Amino acid sequence: MSAIIGGFAALIAVIAVGWVIGRTGALGAEAGGVLSRLSYFVATPALLLLTLADADPTALLSAALVATAGSAVLSALLYVCLGRWRWRLSPARLAVGGLASSYVNAGNLGIPISVYVLGDASFVAPVLLFQLLVLAPVGLAVLAGSHPAGDAAPRWRPLTQPLRTPVVVGCGLGVLVAATGVDLPSLVRAPVELTAALAVPAALLAYGMSLHGAPRPASGDGAAQVWLAVAVKTIAQPALAYALGRWVAGLSGVALLAVTVTSALPTAQNVFVYASSYDRGTLLARDTVLLTTVLSVPLLAGIAVVLG
Repeated sequence: MSAIIGGFAALIAVIAVGWVIGRTGALGAEAGGVLSRLSYFVATPALLLLTLADADPTALLSAALVATAGSAVLSALLYVCLGRWRWRLSPARLAVGGLASSYVNAGNLGIPISVYVLGDASFVAPVLLFQLLVLAPVGLAVLAGSHPAGDAAPRWRPLTQPLRTPVVVGCGLGVLVAATGVDLPSLVRAPVELTAALAVPAALLAYGMSLHGAPRPASGDGAAQVWLAVAVKTIAQPALAYALGRWVAGLSGVALLAVTVTSALPTAQNVFVYASSYDRGTLLARDTVLLTTVLSVPLLAGIAVVLG
């Protein structure tokens, strides 16, 4: 409980600072967008390079992947199907909603919770790698294909978008370093570490600044779409992870607890960064991150009590 509360307290504190900055206007009206793009295009690729360079790529092949990846894919598809059927949403908005319903905060919260609650950081590796190498490229390809600048592009251009996306390039370089066993020299690693250190605070500050003065979908289809994403993320995804882990992957004990807890993590701020970078579904991403973060506190505690 203390680890969960501590992790959330750190996130909320930085988000609150961003809200104060947005309210006072100390950095100007465009600061939130600049910070968001800085995190997305510069700092996050550096962070992913370092994270995956120190990880084990074979973690993608673990039995836990059946539960974590399966629940993420099914949750995203559930939102896409319901959103398309009920509101006839555009592909870009469906992509943001699908990511918001399935993309967990495996880095900022998943790693500390995995270490201090589950006792092993490797529990979060499968979902972290799957999101970075599969979910993010697919969602970003859809978003890039819907961008006005790409309207006149060839039909094959969205298919190659993952290869030209900063976060995916960072992932690819990190996996390459890990697979080859190359030890990055300090002259290379030090500046990358300095740049990577900007990723999380920049994203959190940008998110906090977006909370001030922005319209909220208090009613109507906008609110319904947000609450659908929240329901899928907080109820369907952990339930699917538990079912797949127990009855398909044959997990039990701490391993089953791990896949359920990691799938119950709130929506990652990365989804908001992706949405705002392409100006698609920003409010949907922002409100889903906020609500799932608040609701995940009692949810994670309840799962830990019931399954622990």
